[in-house]
Amino acid sequence: MFGVLIVMSGLPGTGKSAIADELGRRRTWPVLSVDPVEAAIWRCGITASFETGVAAYEVAATLAEHQLRIGLSVIADAVNALEVARDMWRRVCERTDAAMRVIEVVCSDVDEHRRRLEGRIRGIDGFPEPTWGQVSARREEWQPWTVDHLTLDSIDPLDRNVERALRYLVP
Repeated sequence: MFGVLIVMSGLPGTGKSAIADELGRRRTWPVLSVDPVEAAIWRCGITASFETGVAAYEVAATLAEHQLRIGLSVIADAVNALEVARDMWRRVCERTDAAMRVIEVVCSDVDEHRRRLEGRIRGIDGFPEPTWGQVSARREEWQPWTVDHLTLDSIDPLDRNVERALRYLVP
């Protein structure tokens, strides 16, 4: 029996990692975050590029596939702005017969989103926080989800969003 792949999605600074981490804590689901994987690639001396980003997604997808094959549900924590990234997760689900659930996290208050982004310190060694300009550029390239998914607004309290996510994931 295979688990469920929970795909977190949202721009940097919207709060998706906070929700992913709390879901992981409450349900003891592994959380595979793409940013620390990419930072590890960079720390090995591989120059940051589009390809290192793709490689980080592939590493996380490979780890997710293993977790699903042993029957665990897993949370994939990444921006997932483009269909090419989303297709990686779909292929994992196809290969494992796992269900995929998508949670998109937004921050409806642009000023609050910017404040959070500019004030956050995640402490990922070698991984600089994106600038507001970079996040704005990602917003412009964002491709809307075309599958059924849950959208959470991080203006709402974390506990409320986690409860909504759990109701979506474990009806």
